Amino acid sequence: MTQSPATPLPSPDQCRHLRVAASLTQAQVAARMGVTQGTVRAWESGRTTPRGHRREAYAKLLASLTGAAEATNTLKTNTRKAAPPTRMTVRRGKEPGSPRAASAPATTPVTRAPVATPPGTSLTPAQAFDALYAFCAPALVRQTYLLSGRRELARESVERAFQLAWQRWPEVAVDRDPPGWVRATAYEYALSPWHRFRPRYRNPEPPPADASDRALLDALLALPAPYRRTLLLYDGLGLDLPETAAETEASTPAAANRLLHARAAVAERLPELANPARLHRRLAEVASAERLRAAKPPTVRTGGEQRARFWTRTAIAFTVAIVGATALTLRTAPTHYEPPVPPGETVQGVPPRAAPGTLSNKELKLRSKLRSETQHGPQRLIPLPG
Repeated sequence: MTQSPATPLPSPDQCRHLRVAASLTQAQVAARMGVTQGTVRAWESGRTTPRGHRREAYAKLLASLTGAAEATNTLKTNTRKAAPPTRMTVRRGKEPGSPRAASAPATTPVTRAPVATPPGTSLTPAQAFDALYAFCAPALVRQTYLLSGRRELARESVERAFQLAWQRWPEVAVDRDPPGWVRATAYEYALSPWHRFRPRYRNPEPPPADASDRALLDALLALPAPYRRTLLLYDGLGLDLPETAAETEASTPAAANRLLHARAAVAERLPELANPARLHRRLAEVASAERLRAAKPPTVRTGGEQRARFWTRTAIAFTVAIVGATALTLRTAPTHYEPPVPPGETVQGVPPRAAPGTLSNKELKLRSKLRSETQHGPQRLIPLPG
């Protein structure tokens, strides 16, 4: 009997990249394949490879995820042609040479991906931005809600992150992981400590309706911000430990320590979530329970452009005011020095002016007479004989 050749598979790194770009976690892929999460992790690390019918099913799954990767590559290529490269490179939340994970989270799978364009078709920068926003924004809003515990802040953080991405679109489009760039920016904005001084965020928002969801959200918000972010990236999105460390700008041992302490703190308040798989499912349920919707891509783009124009005009007006005030000061300032008037000096031989003393008897009689006379009328104009 002749053995059929094995179905070809992409490399382990490409398998992991396709999974993350399509907003799938290792647990979700394992559920589709009928294997454990550790088996999928072994496939993506290259320690083992699937065999038999599982290999064929895994190849079909990866083939169905290739469209999102082709759309991202088309987005980068077309943006390189449409916009000149920039010298400035700002990579938020990663170290040079470290891998990045896509922004679409494992907690809220996104079934809608950028539409792959036919070969030779070019996308405008606006179309490429809209495709990236439609692919990442809905899930990223729910992620940010778990991170901050505020619905409006989650929407605002995602919109600001994409507005900044649109302002730096030539740089973001050629980045090897545009969704990760936007995710890191949204996370940093949501975790900014300055939001506590804003009037709209001083009062707490209504908690989730379900009691178990409230308990989990309270346990997450009780964690320090770096611990909460590490837990969400590793147990929520399914990133590897080195990727989580790069995202949080920490070393791998420090990220592992934060993860262990965060799990222990959550398990202390909610013992039923001591299992990481159970914690992952509960994070997905809490994020999916909130009906959070992101704004439309054109609204975000135009809002970012209007904000940029507003601050540009404000800076110009402030500069003009400073120039005008400086010119007015130079115009009205004295051109020579005028010394102040010195205090008076005592002249020798002239007695100093004495202060008034007590009244004499004659002066007292005159004062009483004046007070006793009529205060108005012609008597004040014509003196009476004494």
